[in-house]
Amino acid sequence: MEYVHGYSNREALRLADQADTLTEILHSGIAYPSGSSVLEAGCGVGAQTVVLAKNSSESEITSVDISEESLNHAESLIRSEGISNVNFQQADLMNLPFPENSFDHVFVCFVLEHLQNPEQALQNLKRVLKRGGSITVIEGDHGSCYFYPETKESVKVWNCLVQSQKCLDGNPMVGRELQPLLKNSGFKNVEISPKIVYVDSNRPELVDGFIKKTIIAMVEGVKDQALEKDMIDIETWNRGIKDLYKTAEPGGTFFYNFFRGYGIK
Repeated sequence: MEYVHGYSNREALRLADQADTLTEILHSGIAYPSGSSVLEAGCGVGAQTVVLAKNSSESEITSVDISEESLNHAESLIRSEGISNVNFQQADLMNLPFPENSFDHVFVCFVLEHLQNPEQALQNLKRVLKRGGSITVIEGDHGSCYFYPETKESVKVWNCLVQSQKCLDGNPMVGRELQPLLKNSGFKNVEISPKIVYVDSNRPELVDGFIKKTIIAMVEGVKDQALEKDMIDIETWNRGIKDLYKTAEPGGTFFYNFFRGYGIK
């Protein structure tokens, strides 16, 4: 799997900022019981792992990722936070090294969007989940993004993010597909809940944490790919990024919708 945003230190910082900003919105109500065995599938650099582990401090979490570099960063982050209930293991979601019925719960956050075959990944996760166990999946949907002021150039740079992910066979609109993906993978009692993020100048913490450090930083991360593939020229790119920053100024607004899916084996 090729990660559209790359593996730079800047991207690791963006992911940490994103997790900090969205903790209450995305993780509200997620706390696993004492003694539970939890598989975090696709932990990346550990940004969501920190939240997960703190909210379920008496569960045993196994966090896996295909990237050794990301796992090293995640383990360093977890240890720096003094967290001791997480074990890390390199693994491919398409070929998980665990026997059937290994985990009480599975947690997946911002992973399916990068996979060529998310349904197969979900089926693999279902195999290692115990009967009656739960899966929680959190994904964004880049088609749900609306902002003001909107210019032709700002829309073009946003579309560069969408196109870059599609070029890597990812799905930047996977959030809206969580219900059929979970159902088709064999999960029961599937429930989907939208997690809306709306930002204006009355929410300064989200102006900085979400618009600037999450959204715009994410768009800026695909600059090289967009220019190399002639999706946009440098003048339009620079103007579009400048216009996106105007959404973080007084009078600017930003809307984005995440989706959280839940199912039972």
